Amino acid sequence: MWRPLNKLFFWGIFSSLTLQKAALDCDTTRTNKLLSPSLDSETKVVSRGQNVSLICSNQNKSLRITYALFRHEKHLRTHDGKGEPMIFNLSISEAHELGPYKCKAQVPNCSVIKYSREFNFTFVDPVITPVLNIHVINIKTDRHIILRCISFNGSLPITYTFFEKDIAISQPISKHVREPAELNITKNNAREGEEYRCKAKNKLPDHERYSQPVFINPPPGGDSCPFCLQLLLPGLLLVLIVIIPILAFWILPKYKARKAMREKAPRNYGNTAMEVGIYANICENQAVKESVPGSEPRQCVPTAQDGTGHSQEIHYATPVFQEVAPGVHEVYDYKTGYVYSELIL
Repeated sequence: MWRPLNKLFFWGIFSSLTLQKAALDCDTTRTNKLLSPSLDSETKVVSRGQNVSLICSNQNKSLRITYALFRHEKHLRTHDGKGEPMIFNLSISEAHELGPYKCKAQVPNCSVIKYSREFNFTFVDPVITPVLNIHVINIKTDRHIILRCISFNGSLPITYTFFEKDIAISQPISKHVREPAELNITKNNAREGEEYRCKAKNKLPDHERYSQPVFINPPPGGDSCPFCLQLLLPGLLLVLIVIIPILAFWILPKYKARKAMREKAPRNYGNTAMEVGIYANICENQAVKESVPGSEPRQCVPTAQDGTGHSQEIHYATPVFQEVAPGVHEVYDYKTGYVYSELIL
């Protein structure tokens, strides 16, 4: 009868020792191998409604660990894993969802628990498309270009970068207040147009924005070739100095020769009695011979004799002037100021 009791007693003692050893092993595992987990994310800044991932992991890869995620004191999710980190996917829409978050690590069948450090997200408003303004000042052979870029929305600080076509021409310029970033450059006047744009970004990753490209046309006229006019002016003056004497020596002799030919050429005005005839005023001779006191003067009939001996008569009329009332038969010329009267023959 004592033998079964002894077996039962020894089995109880063995089980108790086994349980104590297991508990000791759990405590030893906790002390030596279970470390505090780490909680991290790919980004700490988010925009409203953005999906994020929190990663909870432990350096011990041999233990099977249960991970639990908390926000404030609220339990969110639990995952079991061994050797690999646990990923918790969340969506951040409200301010209270920014954190703080904690991750709890626990080995099954053990009362040992380790917590990670707190993790918080930060809301960042994305930048909008920036505006690029350009002011150009032409100074002789150079042009001074002032570039100004600003994004009117987005959480500060905002970093700006300027580009000429696709090549960055400035270091990132960070602005902690809402004011434009400015870049001053001086370039030689180019024959081709230039294209500029700028980029704005803040702490929110993958949300940079580019401005619309702004084109600068080359200066009009000779400004595109600043030394061309300086080189052409002496050449033009030299050409004029050579051409003017040549034209003078070539045209002046021809002008003199033509003038001499005109002077030597015989003048022909036609066979008129006025050119070759011998004029005789018969009226004058008759007036002397036949003048009678008290008689009216006779109409004079001059004659002209040409080279062939033929005589031609030229008739003249004697005008008779009468006194009339002012304004009668008169015409006033307003342009010249003369007054014309009607002549009665």
